[in-house]
Amino acid sequence: MNTYMLSFIQGWEWVIILLAVLLLFGAKKLPELAKGLGKGIREFKKASSEISYEMDRESERQDYEREQARRDKEEKSASSEEKPAQAEVEEAKDSSESKA
Repeated sequence: MNTYMLSFIQGWEWVIILLAVLLLFGAKKLPELAKGLGKGIREFKKASSEISYEMDRESERQDYEREQARRDKEEKSASSEEKPAQAEVEEAKDSSESKA
């Protein structure tokens, strides 16, 4: 059966299909079938929203870790720049003290 054929089913054809389902399963089974279909759709939506939430959460965690790594790197480079400057100041103090 061609799957593209389902996309061309129009209004009256759906009515005929629903009548055939009603005849096959009977009026008593239809509410149970609809209930099961509703539960299935609800579970699918719940699962897809949970997956979406987990993916967003993981993305945010990775962004946070990247930002932390960038900050750590900046702090290390800033502290390594301060150390030579502090050493020069201390050397200047030592040399001025030794001259005096």
